[in-house]
Amino acid sequence: MHATTGRGMDATVNGEPRPPLLSRLGEWLNPLVVKEVRQGVRSRVFWSFFGLMLLACFTIALAAWSSTLEEGGLKPMGRSFFFAFFVCLGVVHFFVIPYSAYRSLAREREDDTWVLLILTGLGPRRILRGKVGSFLVQGGLYASAVGPFLLFSYYLNGIELPTILVVLALGGCWLVFLTVWAVCAATMAEGRIGRALVHFSLLGSLALALMYGLVSAFALCEEGFLLFRRERFLVYFAGCFLWMMLTGGWLLFETAAARLSLVTENYSRGPRLALVVQVGLSGLVLLGGWLYVAPDRGAEVVSVLGCLYLTLCGLVLATDADGQARALRAGTRPWSLLRPGAVRGLRLAVLLLLAWSALCGVLLWLSPSGSSWREVTLEAVLAPPVFALLYMTLPVWVVRLPRAGRSASAAVVRFFFFILVLLASMLPPFVAILFGESGGQKLFNLLNPFVGLSAFLEGSYRWTAPELSWSLWAVVALLAGLSVFLADRTLVARERQAHAS
Repeated sequence: MHATTGRGMDATVNGEPRPPLLSRLGEWLNPLVVKEVRQGVRSRVFWSFFGLMLLACFTIALAAWSSTLEEGGLKPMGRSFFFAFFVCLGVVHFFVIPYSAYRSLAREREDDTWVLLILTGLGPRRILRGKVGSFLVQGGLYASAVGPFLLFSYYLNGIELPTILVVLALGGCWLVFLTVWAVCAATMAEGRIGRALVHFSLLGSLALALMYGLVSAFALCEEGFLLFRRERFLVYFAGCFLWMMLTGGWLLFETAAARLSLVTENYSRGPRLALVVQVGLSGLVLLGGWLYVAPDRGAEVVSVLGCLYLTLCGLVLATDADGQARALRAGTRPWSLLRPGAVRGLRLAVLLLLAWSALCGVLLWLSPSGSSWREVTLEAVLAPPVFALLYMTLPVWVVRLPRAGRSASAAVVRFFFFILVLLASMLPPFVAILFGESGGQKLFNLLNPFVGLSAFLEGSYRWTAPELSWSLWAVVALLAGLSVFLADRTLVARERQAHAS
């Protein structure tokens, strides 16, 4: 039974002084957040960028004040100065903080201090949540310093308060996604060369992300909500991009946690479950939006984009480690697709591709016919899944033979995938020219992932002969089915071999 007396600092619980509020919050929070925040705010990097950002904002504020004196306060200048203040915040939020989060986790792995963090018993997910949360707290400190300047730009006229809130909200979502992305990138490479490649790739990606964030903020500042009212397509694009940021951030976080987990743990459950939920919810959202808008075309575009995304995800799933740890084999069922193993990852990727193709078929059936210049055919919607299955599984069974050794690593399979796509797009036009035909001849480019797929999407085969389109689609589908079967049997044989050894 608790006995509480007094007020404030004099309050007692069971006769002992109650700890201060900040101490209780520190115990409730992830301990790694408290440690990283304390370490971060004491670093030179934090105070250097914090001081430079405040100095830049103060200089811009002085320029704004002098401009109002010259113009007599009649000219609206809030839009320009808000974007100038946002640039100062965006450089820190979209580049410095994600890169610092990457270096923090990469340094833990390079200095072999990651093992000490694991021994604390927090686990990979809590450690990553602590890393991400600490840098988001630092981002909040930066934003709180720039906040008065952003509010000051509102009183300069020329920009609406809802526009300011929307820009800041979208910028916050972009910050969270980039931070999670950077933390995930720190778990990708193991060797020194791989880490160097990831490092330079991340620098280039963050530079592009910074440019994209500032350009988007500038467009919103200049046009405000009128841009969305005038261009309805931008509303759908912004909604889809925001949805992909939220669900993609969850998937990247689970992927990073899986890469840092032990092989004896069920490390694949988190990322695979996140991918299934993402695809399922995306399908439901897309179906609901399709019923509301009722567009006359676009099912083929949805099919291409979804299959491209699932092909890249499926390539990662199908290149998982062969077999399972002994602790995970008990009670394993063939349909437990969330468990570790390359064969289960391949089957999950195939099922997701088939489900997405079925969804696109439903969207095509719901679309009104006869209102566009070219009616989209069913084979055009079903062509992207068969091309995706063919090029996703072909590298798996070609490279990962049952007796293959180091040449069957995940990096080799993924590298061979890009080489295969490159050769399949370049060799058919060359062969067509050797036979005296045009390089864009459709039959020679039937298996071309670019020309052949575009021929199905444009209905070129149907224009030649309606029955030819389905016949050629059946040929590609037969090859894709054979490739899926060979890849599945190859991975099953490798899993049995891994269990037997």
